[in-house]
Amino acid sequence: MTEKEAYIAFNLTEGVGSVKLSRLVNEYGSVASAWENYPHKVGRNSGAADWKRELKLASKYKVEILTPADEDYPAVFRDMRAHPLALYVKGDVKALSRPAIAMVGTRRSTEYGRSEASKLSFDLASNGWVVISGLALGIDASAHRGALDASGVTVGVLGSALDMFYPEENRVLAREMIEKGGAVVSEFPFGRGADEHTFPQRNRVVAALARGVIAIEAPLKSGTLITTSLAAELGRTVMALPGRVDSRASAGCLKLIRDGARLIRNARDVEEEMGDLFGRSALDAEDAPPSGEKRKTEKKNNAGLFAHAPFNVEESIIMRNLGEEPVSVDVLAAKTGFDAAKINSLTMSLRLKGRIRFFPGNRVALPRSE
Repeated sequence: MTEKEAYIAFNLTEGVGSVKLSRLVNEYGSVASAWENYPHKVGRNSGAADWKRELKLASKYKVEILTPADEDYPAVFRDMRAHPLALYVKGDVKALSRPAIAMVGTRRSTEYGRSEASKLSFDLASNGWVVISGLALGIDASAHRGALDASGVTVGVLGSALDMFYPEENRVLAREMIEKGGAVVSEFPFGRGADEHTFPQRNRVVAALARGVIAIEAPLKSGTLITTSLAAELGRTVMALPGRVDSRASAGCLKLIRDGARLIRNARDVEEEMGDLFGRSALDAEDAPPSGEKRKTEKKNNAGLFAHAPFNVEESIIMRNLGEEPVSVDVLAAKTGFDAAKINSLTMSLRLKGRIRFFPGNRVALPRSE
């Protein structure tokens, strides 16, 4: 048995994730050895964890299964304590490792939200970004469509197995994404339908694959806010597009902005927040002088825009007890007298405001000095 096959087998097994598997590997020396010695080879559907059948189905559906044993397994997951044991990819696996922006929002979107998502996605895809979303109705579908209209690359992350595609209304869209150089991906084994447990897992993959996450229309209680919270935990840049103050669909985005998420209006704003990853923006190509001085001036003038949201007394206490070296929640609790729940809430708010950095093991630190 190879390491890849063992990862696939464990991904089929009830009660095993990357954290538990890491302990087993420490004990047995390899993933394959851990599988050979693991006594509870029961699948998540209560049957046998049949990894050979899984590989046959992958071949049948022309799906590539990526595991941490594969070179093309996205590097962003390797630094995560809790990472997918397997990713089922239909399309170009390379698309998962290119610089990407995630766009997320409500299924019950307004015309304003869908229009803005499509326009923003079009501009970002035109400028080289991969657009990632969850292939849901509403904002997600508009984001994928905008990227396709720009002849760009877009990746959809499903809350179901690839062979249990959901929602059915977006199946044609998914095929077009694959045909035009993108991909559709799931961490769920074949046969797993969508349910209340699969979507939060899907949201974590969306957040992890992207350099930044943009919320476009989200009620106060929505999967979009779960995704942005996960993105903040992972150290991704969280951005939000404002909407009408009396719109229920925009209430979540307005709360994110109030709490310190970066307010963005267009692709230029996004690129400024992301540090202009590709150099001078194609969006400025027509009016930028050959020397690039205009772009430099604009970046200098906008460098601090939304970067230093105000913070309250409790957040300032957290800040005073942090340095550039990461410390755990337990250390902060001992220093401040706050309980763990309070510290988690405060550090999340500070992360959204760009005041602290997150590290594996639920540790935090101040940004490094320039």
